[in-house]
Amino acid sequence: SADESFRRIVQQEIDVFESIYTMAGIDPIYASEVDAINLLLKDSVRLTVSTRRLTDAEKAGLEEKKFFPKEFKVASDAIALIVNRQNPDSIISLKDLSRILTGEVTEWSELYPGSKLGKLQLVFDNPNSSTVRYAIDSICRGRPLAGSLHAQKSNAEVIDFVAQSPSAIGVIGVSWVGSESDSTNLSFSDRVTVMAVSREEKATEQNSYKPFQAYMALGDYPLMRDVYVILTDPRSGLASGFSTFLASDRGQRIILRAGLMPATQNVRIVNVRDNL
Repeated sequence: SADESFRRIVQQEIDVFESIYTMAGIDPIYASEVDAINLLLKDSVRLTVSTRRLTDAEKAGLEEKKFFPKEFKVASDAIALIVNRQNPDSIISLKDLSRILTGEVTEWSELYPGSKLGKLQLVFDNPNSSTVRYAIDSICRGRPLAGSLHAQKSNAEVIDFVAQSPSAIGVIGVSWVGSESDSTNLSFSDRVTVMAVSREEKATEQNSYKPFQAYMALGDYPLMRDVYVILTDPRSGLASGFSTFLASDRGQRIILRAGLMPATQNVRIVNVRDNL
């Protein structure tokens, strides 16, 4: 099972793995993070891709069943904020993002005086998703989210909603906003605008960063999270083989091409000059 945020990446990994090991067959279940973890705890699957580790209680429950889980980091991911292409405001501070999440800010004009977009709509992929948990734990510091937030069923649906809604902000995994035609990962989808985020009190173009891999690697982009493989395979079977592949050079290169930061591979940063 895998967090739906990583559907694209996990499917690419599976496709390459099965092309190499032609007798292998993997049937992925893409679900919310809560459901993906629960499938592992119920022994419905033997491997889960998630943005959190198991709790002590969850480990103890598995160990009672004679399963001894292994966890290892395979990547670092970023949370991307997306807005409609008609929205002229594309930079935001962590403080203002927190104010939106908790319901303190509900109108665009409260952030950007003069904005005519009206009521702000914040959209997540799923009420039980890892992005919602990240927003509560890492951005709001445990404070509850506003009850007026919207949730779709997938990251793809969030993009569709934001592309059609000028007043919306979408919260999704960065792998979903990369331009499929750009192998350099230096551009994003032209369907939406990816916001730049600042740690400072007031966001400016100089102190705000978009989730490009270089800014992720240097720690400039603030909305980052780790990606883990959790394995309960009692013997070295297919699940163990696939987890080894994810951490291998070939598996890590797939993660790199998807716009994330690989955990076991060095990243080379190149300065690019834009003359346009």
